[in-house]
Amino acid sequence: MATSALLAPSSTGSRFKTILWVSLGLTVLFVFITSELLLITDYPMYHAYRLQVIADRRLLIPHTLAGSFALLIGPINFSSRIRQRHLQLHRILGRIYVVSVFVGSFTGIALAAGRPGLPGTSTQAAAWMVCTTAALITARNRQITQHRQWMARSYAVTFTFVSSRVLNLWPRYWSHLGDSFAAVGVIAFTLASLLIVEIGLNWRELTTRRV
Repeated sequence: MATSALLAPSSTGSRFKTILWVSLGLTVLFVFITSELLLITDYPMYHAYRLQVIADRRLLIPHTLAGSFALLIGPINFSSRIRQRHLQLHRILGRIYVVSVFVGSFTGIALAAGRPGLPGTSTQAAAWMVCTTAALITARNRQITQHRQWMARSYAVTFTFVSSRVLNLWPRYWSHLGDSFAAVGVIAFTLASLLIVEIGLNWRELTTRRV
């Protein structure tokens, strides 16, 4: 989602970055209210899914915690101010983020094993781990620009865990979550997120004409 703002040093880029994070925060709040709170209250449409969540709780708890850590760490580590003033904190949180991604990926695949959504979850997890590994390698090699770009891609995949739930209240969409259509939806959200990031990262090249 307009990830070029993550790398833009100008005041315009800074304002756009603020708008981006506020928008993402509002999306998280919307999904939390419409999905998680209604799930806790046993909302009728979510009843069967609620029973599944209870049955899967041993894997779902570490999966949810790992995803939540990754989701929360992203905005902190993208902050130039925090990175410049607290570099050690940035590195520690970065390591926690990497561990969270791999825990979230493997538990997600385990949860989807034997179910129609496995292809989608596996694709999402693979993209998540590849982008995060590339971000880790570039950080260790002191390739800071490339590191930030790969982190933008990684966080875009992280956010698909939220964005893919935006349509949950649409009964027609929700009715397909238990079949192969769910896998197609997850793959589509993942690819769309990565494509948006690529457009954002290459926006200047795409919009600037050589003389």
